[in-house]
Amino acid sequence: MIEPKPAIQPQSPSGAGTKGKKRRFGGTEAQIRSALKFYKVLAYLTGAMLLLLCAELIARYGFGQYLFAGGTNAVTGQPHGFGFADAEPKGVLDGFNVSVTVLIVHGWMYVVYLMSNFRLWSLMRWPFMKMIILALGGVVPFLSFIVEKKFHAEVEAELAANPQASKRY
Repeated sequence: MIEPKPAIQPQSPSGAGTKGKKRRFGGTEAQIRSALKFYKVLAYLTGAMLLLLCAELIARYGFGQYLFAGGTNAVTGQPHGFGFADAEPKGVLDGFNVSVTVLIVHGWMYVVYLMSNFRLWSLMRWPFMKMIILALGGVVPFLSFIVEKKFHAEVEAELAANPQASKRY
């Protein structure tokens, strides 16, 4: 059985020019950069959907309104284009409920965002707490933008500081 090795290993005495530690990654530099780009795109998309979701929840629970596209106004019988309508009692009949669509899209996008988090986290061989912080970026408004910027800079710095460590194959 192959024994797992820690992410940071002591440098052998023959290694000159480094300060005693060699960083080990879980993949090549190209794999890490690919995972970083995928994470960055999903962080921005998930963060934007989360802000849209927050606005939708404020409209729903604060003002009792859903966002509808199309359908018929339940009170007047006139066609309803695009806009807000009462949630209870139902303000629009046979319309497309954009509010529910935002909920569903954000939910599935968050699942893909978590996959991108796991891919980056495992390739970088970070501690588990960083995975938790990455995951919180998809559920705390504005946090995905802050965390993405911080971890993007950290990955770039680690790759630049350890160019020899990412060559596995």
